[in-house]
Amino acid sequence: MKKYIFAMMAIVAMGCSATAQTAKKKGFVKLFDGKTTTGWHTYLKTGVGSAWDVENGALHMSPTKKGKDGGGDLVTDKEYSNFHLKYEWKVAPGANSGLIFYVHEDAKYKQTYLTGPEMQVIDNDGHKDGKITKHRAGDLYDMLKSSSEPVKPVGEWNKAEIISDNGKLTFFLNGVKIVETTMWDDNWKALIAGSKFKTWEGFGTYKSGKIALQDHGDEVWYRNISIKEL
Repeated sequence: MKKYIFAMMAIVAMGCSATAQTAKKKGFVKLFDGKTTTGWHTYLKTGVGSAWDVENGALHMSPTKKGKDGGGDLVTDKEYSNFHLKYEWKVAPGANSGLIFYVHEDAKYKQTYLTGPEMQVIDNDGHKDGKITKHRAGDLYDMLKSSSEPVKPVGEWNKAEIISDNGKLTFFLNGVKIVETTMWDDNWKALIAGSKFKTWEGFGTYKSGKIALQDHGDEVWYRNISIKEL
């Protein structure tokens, strides 16, 4: 009888554990609490540079606030593999930034963009990069042009999504699917070969990594950042 009871308890415990794991996978988790930089740090450092602060519920990069500790890209403390990421962004006139993912944080890579692909964040008309194909808002930066440009006017908030699921990569901007491709296959290698990253060892090869908000030296805001692990 005791053996039966213990067996039943074990089954119930396993069921509860599985349910908890399923619930975790189903739900989105905030990467930014709207008040602090908890969960983030400057790439290759332990703290957060003075150029980043929290302003009206948004992570704000202001180049005028750079002190001795400077700015630098913000990266998540945690790494992610398969995920659905949601965030909002807006830029000041003439600004350039980006959301970089699968960043491999290692001292041999001095910048986040040396390993991680990027969803472009930019003022298309006000920054010189906006005149370059595959460098416009929503593009898979320097690799794949977005199918349309549903970007909001400068100063307004844009809603972006990145879904990476077992190699299938999809971008949404303001509810519109704009990029769809597959990572790490022959086509992906061809996209890299046709880009500025073609000689960069390690670029676009990591299947797990950190998420970065780019400091491109311009003013930008990010908010409502959440992720669901798939």
